[in-house]
Amino acid sequence: MSSHFENTRNFTIEGDTHIYAKNYNHYGERPIQSSIEKLRDHIAAGALHNSDERCDAPACHPETRVAVQDEVISWICDGDSDDEPEDIMWVTGPAGSGKTAIMGSVAATCQGKGILGATHFFSSFSGSANRRSKRFLVPTLAYQLVQHKAMTQVADQILSAIEHNPAVFDQKLEVQLDQLILEPLRACQEGRSAWPKVIIIDGLDECEAVQYHDEAQSNTPRRSREDDQIEILSVLKKAASDLDFPFRIVIASRPEHAIKRFFADVAKSLARELFLDGKYNPDADMALFLESKFANIRRE
Repeated sequence: MSSHFENTRNFTIEGDTHIYAKNYNHYGERPIQSSIEKLRDHIAAGALHNSDERCDAPACHPETRVAVQDEVISWICDGDSDDEPEDIMWVTGPAGSGKTAIMGSVAATCQGKGILGATHFFSSFSGSANRRSKRFLVPTLAYQLVQHKAMTQVADQILSAIEHNPAVFDQKLEVQLDQLILEPLRACQEGRSAWPKVIIIDGLDECEAVQYHDEAQSNTPRRSREDDQIEILSVLKKAASDLDFPFRIVIASRPEHAIKRFFADVAKSLARELFLDGKYNPDADMALFLESKFANIRRE
C-alpha cells in the first residue's frame, strides 16, 4: 500500500501532532511544476542550433562562404559604429543558396566567441512539428536566455514572470515578448557589458499556420502562413526598436513576397539586407567543395 507521504521531502514531526513539510504531494496528486519546467514544456528544443535534431543539418564546408560569414559576424560585433546603425539583418536568397548552412556556422562561431544569445531554426521539411509553429518561438528564445551564465538576473525575472502568469504561453506573441523578454530585460541594468550580442532566426519562410487549420472549426477565419510570418516579424521589430533590448537580430529566409514587402516598407529604417548572389563568389566556394570531395574519394 502506498503511503500518503510518498515523494515528500524535508519534513519533520514534532511531538504527537505537529507536522511541518515542504513539497508535500498527497497520493494521487500531480507534483507542482517549477517555472523552468513550465518553460521547458513550451519550447522547440529541436530548433536550437546545436540540438541533436540538427546533427545532420547542412553546414558550411571549411574555407567556403567565408566572405558572407565575415560580413554577418562583423555586423554583429561592430555594427554600432556604422554611420546609420541597423538592428536587424535580413539574410536572403533563393532556395539552395546556403542560408541555413551559413546561419548554422555563424551561430557556432558566435557561441565560441560568447556573443550568442539565442537561436531558432524553423523547419518545414524535417524534425518535430513545433519547429513549424510560431507558438514556440518566444519561449524557445527565453529559455536560452535563462540558460546563459551572464544573465542570471534576467533568468530570475523570466521565471518570476512565468510564476506570476503561467498562461502566458497561450497568449499572443506580443504579450509573450513583453512578459518573457522585454520586461525582464528592463528590470536588469547591471552587467550588460557581459551579455551576449545576437539572436539568430533561420528559415522564417518555413513557419506554417497549420495549428489553425482545424476543419472542425469551419466558421473560424483561417490564418495563412504569411499572417504568422508577419506577426513574428512585427514582434521582432518591436524588440529591436526597444531601447532596453540589447541584441542584434539576424533573420534568414527566402525572399518571399510578404517578407520582402515587410522589410521594404515596415522595417526599412531598422533592417539591413544581405542578398546571397554572385558578389560572394559562390563558384569559388563550389570549386573548393568539389575538390575536397574528390580528394576524399581518391583517398578512399
